[in-house]
Amino acid sequence: MSAAYVPVLATLFIWWFATGLVLLLDGLPRRSFRWSLLVSGALALGGLWLALHTADKASTRGAYLAFGAALLVWGWLELSFLTGLITGPRKQAAEPGCGEGRRFVQATAAILYHELALLAGLGLIVALTWQQANGVAASTFMVLWAMRLSAKLNLFLGVRNLSEEFLPQHLAYLQGYFRRRRMNWLLPVSLLAAGSVAVLLVQAAMAALPGSFDATQYTLLATLLVLGMVEHVFMVLPFSASALWRWGMGKGHVGLPSP
Repeated sequence: MSAAYVPVLATLFIWWFATGLVLLLDGLPRRSFRWSLLVSGALALGGLWLALHTADKASTRGAYLAFGAALLVWGWLELSFLTGLITGPRKQAAEPGCGEGRRFVQATAAILYHELALLAGLGLIVALTWQQANGVAASTFMVLWAMRLSAKLNLFLGVRNLSEEFLPQHLAYLQGYFRRRRMNWLLPVSLLAAGSVAVLLVQAAMAALPGSFDATQYTLLATLLVLGMVEHVFMVLPFSASALWRWGMGKGHVGLPSP
């Protein structure tokens, strides 16, 4: 297998498996959340240490390890949101009939603490790897944060496929901030911006020596960005892509009976 395909396949597998694993843990009875958060929190601390440990290692191995470090931190933050540990001060749906501006303020309040936690995580990883040779951890987290923020804004503005079945029962009130529409103005802008950056990353990867640190880091980031674009495209398809992660969706999700 060509060395160029290894980071692509690795990112594809991690994207599919990690998403399903988070859904699986979140679909378990709520009494299990404490242990899931403790274990994933320990892994996140290990991820921070790994980001620091690999910051000066501009090697292929260092790129993979830094990539994994960012994902470990991101995974805990995602699980903390889906379990309801870190969400926002507002714990209910939008007020019926409220205007767009008020709905946006209420939507922001519903996820505010988690957004601040994501920014804190990004800032911490950037600080740990600042001006070091290996910035893959910070770049990975930044791509994840940017694409997730874009997805949330698109759900707020309105898309065809809301994928509400991914929400756990205890966060079902968040559906009140989604809007179902065929398209919104932000989605093509999001895809164009992400696609432009992805093209630059692919060009940089192709210009680098195959199997090198640069080729690996740019391929990992480009693949992750393209997968984020795929998730955006899922929003306007006339069917749900949840079948990809059906194995991880338990009875604790919206549309399924509570445990």
